[in-house]
Amino acid sequence: MVERISPLGEAFRPGTYGNLAEGPGVTLTEATPVTIAEAAAWPGSAVALSGAIETVTGLSLPAAPGAGVVGGGAVAFSIGPGRYLVAGAEGLSTKLQAAISLDMGTVTDLSHGRAALRIAGPRAEWVLSKLFALDFSPAAFPVGEGRATAHHDIFAQIQRTGGEQFDIYVFRSFARAFWQELCAAAEETGYEVR
Repeated sequence: MVERISPLGEAFRPGTYGNLAEGPGVTLTEATPVTIAEAAAWPGSAVALSGAIETVTGLSLPAAPGAGVVGGGAVAFSIGPGRYLVAGAEGLSTKLQAAISLDMGTVTDLSHGRAALRIAGPRAEWVLSKLFALDFSPAAFPVGEGRATAHHDIFAQIQRTGGEQFDIYVFRSFARAFWQELCAAAEETGYEVR
């Protein structure tokens, strides 16, 4: 298998930056799920598809749009009716393809086309609110749920993966530009890159 390199290149510089008067408000990292895949059901097969994802990942998927779940080394969230973004360990895409029959739906491995960036910390919601017109409060955006949105022309799928943690999935070709925007948005609160 071809080894992937970070799309962030020289823009990824570990250290602390910005206003550090009260310490860094957020930590920025490149999340490294080995597999990022999209599973989509044919009409009438959504329940079977979500059952297959549950069997492979061990996650219990809620049915509501945007709903998702985190745990057991995998994450998944609904990105549309009968469609899920699933990320996790090596081999996940192959396991999904084996579990989802051709008459049930499709699995598309996005691992070489997407990057996952992570923002965590007490000011994560505030920093993300500077970039996206979404309500990031826990009541409106609980752990596990995901949203699809855009920052200027950069499409992003965001999942809250912890109380103060979000994973942002972007096209690899836009990852470096978005990373730089994320760093600029975090300067006011201070940030640590690791």
